[in-house]
Amino acid sequence: MDPAAAASADGGAFLEFVDYAVSMLSSSGGDGYESPGDGPAPARPPWGWVVAQVLKSCCAYSSGVTAAIMLSDLFQSWTEQHKSLTSKRKVELTKLINTRNKRRRLPNTVTIDSIHEKNFLSPKSVLEAVLIDAFVLPGTNIYMLTLGDMWSASTIDLYLHRRYYDCIGQYGILKKGREVMLTGCCLRTAMEGSGHARILPTEYMVILLDEDQDEDAMLLAAQFCTYSFSSMILDESRNDVPYSFYARIEKIESLEPFRGTERKQIVLVDNDDAKMNFILWGEQVLLANLFSATQVYMVPIAQQEEQVPFTPTQMKSQGPRLSCLPTDNVASQVTLPRDLHGSVDFSKYPFRVYVSDLHDKMVGVCLFGTITSVCKASTSGTAFYLELVDTTRVVLIKLIFIGPWSLGRVGVGHMVYISGLACTMSLTNILEVTWREKEPGSLFVNLSLLPALLNSSCLHNLAPLSDLPRLTNRTHVCRVRLDHIDCNSLKVLLFHNICGCVVNEHSGELQCSFCKVACHSGFAHGFQLHLTIADDSAKVFAWCVGQTAIEFLQISPDEYLELPEDERAMYLYTLQNESFMVAIANTSKRVDGCGASDEALPVWEITRAQKCE
Repeated sequence: MDPAAAASADGGAFLEFVDYAVSMLSSSGGDGYESPGDGPAPARPPWGWVVAQVLKSCCAYSSGVTAAIMLSDLFQSWTEQHKSLTSKRKVELTKLINTRNKRRRLPNTVTIDSIHEKNFLSPKSVLEAVLIDAFVLPGTNIYMLTLGDMWSASTIDLYLHRRYYDCIGQYGILKKGREVMLTGCCLRTAMEGSGHARILPTEYMVILLDEDQDEDAMLLAAQFCTYSFSSMILDESRNDVPYSFYARIEKIESLEPFRGTERKQIVLVDNDDAKMNFILWGEQVLLANLFSATQVYMVPIAQQEEQVPFTPTQMKSQGPRLSCLPTDNVASQVTLPRDLHGSVDFSKYPFRVYVSDLHDKMVGVCLFGTITSVCKASTSGTAFYLELVDTTRVVLIKLIFIGPWSLGRVGVGHMVYISGLACTMSLTNILEVTWREKEPGSLFVNLSLLPALLNSSCLHNLAPLSDLPRLTNRTHVCRVRLDHIDCNSLKVLLFHNICGCVVNEHSGELQCSFCKVACHSGFAHGFQLHLTIADDSAKVFAWCVGQTAIEFLQISPDEYLELPEDERAMYLYTLQNESFMVAIANTSKRVDGCGASDEALPVWEITRAQKCE
C-alpha cells in the first residue's frame, strides 16, 4: 500500500501531518553541525520519534495547537538532539563578539544562563545578545534568531517580531555577529511544549550599528543623515512622512504620568546641535532601559512582509533493502543496531512500521492503529491482551504492567500509538508481541481521548456524519448538534477511576468489569449516555461515558441525582439542539465490555466532546 494512502486510511489528518513534519525536518537537515562521536545527523528523523514529539505537544497544549507551534517544537528538539549546540555555539560566539565594543552591562540586563536556570524572564529585563543564527521554521514563514551573550555558556531562540522581517536576508542588517538588545520579552517556558525555553516575539528590539564598520557607516550615511531636527520642524507639510535621524542621547528623564499612562522623555541632539524631546508612552518606556548616551541606535520601520513558500515533496523509495525492513519506504539500506540478544532495534528506524512488517527479533518497534479488542489475560496477574489493526493486518499485543493497569480508559475503536514493542517467536512458531510498562522507549497514547484532537485543525479533517459508515477504522471529528436525549437513555453507574470502566457487584462485592479486581475504593459515580446526534447530512445513534457525557449534559452525576425526576426530564430537554465538536469511533467489534454496562451498545462511541460557543 502507498504510504500516503495508508496514512489517510487509518490516521487521517494526524498521520498526514506526521508525514509532512518528517519531510520538513528531512529537508532542513545538514546545516553543518555534527554530533561528536555520532557522525553527521541523519537526514531523516525516526518516524516514531516524530509521532511521540507531536503527541507531546498535543498533551502540553490541551486547548489546541497550531502546525507552526508543533513544527517549531519538532525543529528545536530534532536540532538539539543531534547537535552539540552549547559547546560549538559558545566557541562561535567568542569569535563573533567584537572585543573592542565590550561594555558594562546595563542595570536591568539578565544573562541567557540565568533565564534557563530560573525558567523566567521579566518583561522589564534587558537582554544584551549577539546573533548567532537566523533561520526559518520548516514549513512556515516564521523567522527564528539564535542568540548568545558574552556571559553565558548557553544560547536561546527568539521568535522574531514581524516588524523586523525586512532586516533579515542577504542585504539585511540582522546577520551573524550583529549585537542586539531586547526588552519587553516574555518566555515560553520548557513546560509549555518542546522542553526548551524560547523567547516570544517582542517589538522592543534595538539593533546596534558600528560606525567603524564600512557597511554600517554606509547605512548610517544613506538612511540617517538626510534630515536634521530643524528641517523637520520647518517642513510642516510633511508631517505624515516618516523621518530617520542620526542623533545623540543627551539624557533620559521621567515625566509625570498622563491620565495614568507612564511617560519618559529622551533628549536628543543632532549634528547641528539642535535638540528634540522624544517622548515614550506606556509600554514604550521599556525602551529607555536599552539606551545610553554614547550609542547609535536604529528601530526599523515595518515593511511589507516577505512570504516564504515551501512545497513539500514525498520521498520516493528505491534501491536494495534489508530483509528485516518494510518494503514500501526504504530509499536505501538502513543500518540499525542490535541488542545483546541479537534483536534489531527499530527505535531509530526512519519509516513507519506496519503490522505486516513484524517478525522475530525486533525491539523498539512502534505501531499506530485501531483497537479491536482489549481484555485482561487472566483474573489474577497484571497482564492484558490488546488487539490492534492497521491498514495491513491485525496483531495481538501482550501488555505487561508492573502494578495495576495504568493507561486510563482504552476501548474498541480507539486510535492509539504504542512504542517500545518487542517481537519474538514462540516454541510453537507463533509471533509474540509484548509491551512492558516503564521500559525505556515505552509509550502508549490514546489519540481518541486527546482534547487537542478536537481543538487543533491541523490534526483532523471535519467529516460529515454521512461519512462514518464508509470509514470505520478511524476516529472521526465532526461538528454536530444534540438531536435527542431523554431520561431512559441516561444511567448513573459506578466507574473505576484507573481504567474508566464500569464497576459491578459480583458475589457480594464490587468488581471492575475490565480489571477484574475488587474495588473497595477508587471508584466514583459517572454517566453512561445514549444519544442521537445530527448534522445536515445524517443522524447517528451513539453512546458515551465519563467526562464526555458530562460535557454533553453540562452537569455532574451528583448534581443530576439531586434533581427531582420531573425536573431531570425538563433539564435534558433544554439541552437539545446544542452544538458540539465530537470525536467519534466505531465500536462494532466490541467484545471487552470496557467502559460500559453489559447491555447492548450503539455502534458509535463519542470519545471526546466540546461544546461550541
